Amino acid sequence: MLDFLKKPVVITVKINMNLVALTVMGLISRLWGLSYPRAVVFDEVYYGQFVSLYMKRIFFVDDSGPPLGHMLLALGGYLGGFDGNFLWNRIGAEYTMNVPVWSLRLLPALAGAFCVPLAYQILVELQFSHCAALGAALLILLENSLITQSRFMLLESILIFFILLAVLSYLKFYNLQKSSFSGSWWFWLLLTGVACSCAVGVKYMGLFTYMLLLTVAGLHFWHMIGDQDLSNVSLVCHFLARGLALVIIPVAMYLSFFYLHLTFLYRSGPHDQIMTSAFQASLEGGLARITQGQPLEVAYGSQITLRNVLGKPMQCWLHSHTNTYPIRYENGRGSSHQQQVTCYPFKDVNNWWIVKDPGMQQLVVSNPPRPVRHGHIVQLVHGITTRYLNTHDVAAPLSPHSQEVSCYIDYNISMPAQNLWRVEIVNRESDTDVWKTILSEVRFVHVNTSAVLKASGFFGASLPEWGYRQLEVVGEKLSKGYHQSMVWNVEEHRYGKSQEQKEREVELHSPTQMDISKNLSFMAKFTELQWKILTLKNEDTEHKYSSSALDWITMDTNIAYWLHPTSGAQIHLLGNVATWASANIAALVYMCLSLWYLIRRRRKIYDIPEATWQLWVSAGGICVGGWAVNYLPFFLMEKTLFLYHYLPALTFQILLIPVVLQHLGNHLCRTVILKSMFSALVIAWFSSVYLVHCTFSPVTYGEPSLSATELKDLRWKDSWNILIRKQ
Repeated sequence: MLDFLKKPVVITVKINMNLVALTVMGLISRLWGLSYPRAVVFDEVYYGQFVSLYMKRIFFVDDSGPPLGHMLLALGGYLGGFDGNFLWNRIGAEYTMNVPVWSLRLLPALAGAFCVPLAYQILVELQFSHCAALGAALLILLENSLITQSRFMLLESILIFFILLAVLSYLKFYNLQKSSFSGSWWFWLLLTGVACSCAVGVKYMGLFTYMLLLTVAGLHFWHMIGDQDLSNVSLVCHFLARGLALVIIPVAMYLSFFYLHLTFLYRSGPHDQIMTSAFQASLEGGLARITQGQPLEVAYGSQITLRNVLGKPMQCWLHSHTNTYPIRYENGRGSSHQQQVTCYPFKDVNNWWIVKDPGMQQLVVSNPPRPVRHGHIVQLVHGITTRYLNTHDVAAPLSPHSQEVSCYIDYNISMPAQNLWRVEIVNRESDTDVWKTILSEVRFVHVNTSAVLKASGFFGASLPEWGYRQLEVVGEKLSKGYHQSMVWNVEEHRYGKSQEQKEREVELHSPTQMDISKNLSFMAKFTELQWKILTLKNEDTEHKYSSSALDWITMDTNIAYWLHPTSGAQIHLLGNVATWASANIAALVYMCLSLWYLIRRRRKIYDIPEATWQLWVSAGGICVGGWAVNYLPFFLMEKTLFLYHYLPALTFQILLIPVVLQHLGNHLCRTVILKSMFSALVIAWFSSVYLVHCTFSPVTYGEPSLSATELKDLRWKDSWNILIRKQ
């Protein structure tokens, strides 16, 4: 029974020393002197402010992409004990002692370091030699631009890490097809989906590689359908497994990133003003302090403020004041000379309106309250001036094709009041829905003319001095659909109790308190936040170091990341010239050879074995395909572009270099002399890569400081902006 004790327990472990050595070298190259410089470096000024907001749990919206990358940077700050107190307002500003610089830069550096062994493994899984795989890893190791980008609080190295992890995971999964549904098979398939979702979660650029892998997986499955050895049940199981791992899990994880983001950031801040009132009210502080406990259902007699749903470029509320439209505008057109109605971008007592029943005179809420429903006819009475919201067939001041909106003044002329409005709840679930505070998005349709109340000032100039530069409000005619500028929601709300005007004015200045919750579901908040990220675009301005996608291939541009305040020490985003040139040549050779092989194969001439051809095509699909999907879309983008946007595409292009070299050495160099000469050329070429890496290391790491002459010697291209201090 105890015979097993007579034999020793033996555990055999295989260690790939190439992987170990590459990982160690990657860590050294990325982690060495990580805290230097102890100053804000380029886009750290941008990402740092979001890290501070995470530390303080303050909500923000970043239109550059999803929140995973920001959360990972914030994790570094959390592990380092960062309290979020630092003013991120200037590149080059010295970090205070409370900022854990090493910790904040750690995760990007680790991601950059692990890209080195990942490159090695990808070439191995593509069935290339360990020598070719070692060459790919060393090229990634010695690429100056990748080193620079991974040593600071930036996102590109994290993005590239997840991209390479996704590619490696899929290749390992594909190479395990003979062990379908085994533990390893499931692990690598699931890891592919997880890595893809993380890549997309860091930056939307990760979506390009995700779509590439989905395409490759689709092609592989298409070939499986033609395999007669697989039963229908087996095919269905394979399809469902891929659907689960490559679609459902990535979508679920993507949602989880936003769930964590919204869970962490529960406090109101300066960014939440672009969100809807319902979203703002779900945050602690800010609008929630004002609206907490408001009545939920809008009733006849309710006192309300109406916020325009569009909310950009600024939020604004329906507003009126005692001033009237001028009798004649500067262009000679006449007006109604009625009381002005505008959209005002600040909270003000003149933003309050009373919802009145046209059939009754009272301006208070009855007991019990009579709620207003979809389709009901109401009058909107301005709280302070008690004049009725009105529109008529008079051209608006800035939008002559639309009707003027005013508060009606009876001048005893032939212009009767037209102040009836139909409430249409846009996001209703049924035609009997009640108009709700914050939650309901409503249109006001003028009964007499069918014009829709619209804040048109978002699309043109503000009103002149006579309108206090406030935004124009009009009655939009012939509107079949609806734009957000025509939609309003009740933000502040109370049940009016005072019939007398003086008492009502006091009431309008006072807060109300009632215990009714208006919490949004996660999916509602996610949908709104996702829409804002996709549609909210900051104005693109020309940057000193911005560039076009065409500049990247030949590296005709650089970016100065940091300059020492007194010495010549500086850091630049500059690539290894030898590597970039070799990558371009490798891509050109690959495409020319592929075209040659295709033409020859069409003529039934097979220059290389079928297995070699399949290997050549699969490697190109990953390397050339990865370069293309991460580069070509930038020609269609209308945004400010920088050199670092090219780094994911460059990484795939670098992986192609050893693929082409091995192919040339094995299949085009057929004699011993040619092979020897080719090997010598490869060694000389790689030596040049290492020499260029060392030459540009001072501006990669920021030390040692170089003299003006040495800096001039590094300006290999006239288009490079190497900073030289005037003596």
